[in-house]
Amino acid sequence: MREVVLSTRDVTKIYELEDQVITAVDCVSLELYSGEFVALVGPSGSGKTSMLAMIAGLLTPTGGDICLDGQELGQMRESKRSRVRREKIGFTFQAHNLVNYLTALENVELMLRLNSRYDKVGRERSIELLARLGLEDRLDNLPAQLSGGQRQRVAIARSLIHEPQLVLADEPTANLDTTLAHQVVETFAELVHEQNRAGIMVTHDLRMVRYCDRVFEMEDGHLKNIVSDQAQIEQMAGILPAAQMASAP
Repeated sequence: MREVVLSTRDVTKIYELEDQVITAVDCVSLELYSGEFVALVGPSGSGKTSMLAMIAGLLTPTGGDICLDGQELGQMRESKRSRVRREKIGFTFQAHNLVNYLTALENVELMLRLNSRYDKVGRERSIELLARLGLEDRLDNLPAQLSGGQRQRVAIARSLIHEPQLVLADEPTANLDTTLAHQVVETFAELVHEQNRAGIMVTHDLRMVRYCDRVFEMEDGHLKNIVSDQAQIEQMAGILPAAQMASAP
């Protein structure tokens, strides 16, 4: 039975800029389950980045509730929220955010050290995860010695190594060519499914939603639509032409 890892209820974010009030996110409610990889899509200014930041505990909602693994983020003190981010959430960003003076293996192990979970078993798991991502011969390379795709795969390993309940990916393919983008997202989705995590990917590239279980569409701060039908997802990704979509079961 799938467990609800994340739930939001009527989440709203309002920015006040001098004489202007901007509602970036307007009463968004959703649920995310263990073993599920979803995409959060929408045009620029739709509110998806603000929504992701609130889910990550990096931004406080103006209203509504965000519950992660049974804990309400908005009710926490910042010190506790920081600990929850470190222990229960994994992050992958388009800029990688790797530590330049640490090797690929050390960058992954860093999350274990920050959570006081580094030991022989943790090191072996780090090596195995990097090997699973095709980086077994790059363990001792610094980020500057890796390609963009390799750095992104190190970032994916780092986001998963401490076994978080929720994994967040913000435009993970923005700096990759088409082939690498597909490889990175496909592998990411496979690992989320295999490890029974819950994953959210924010992306502008609709081709990548083919690897997702559901797609959340945002527009003007609202959750416009939730697509769960695989045929509709494939049509969004450009795999299934609209003509075939009409006849799909």
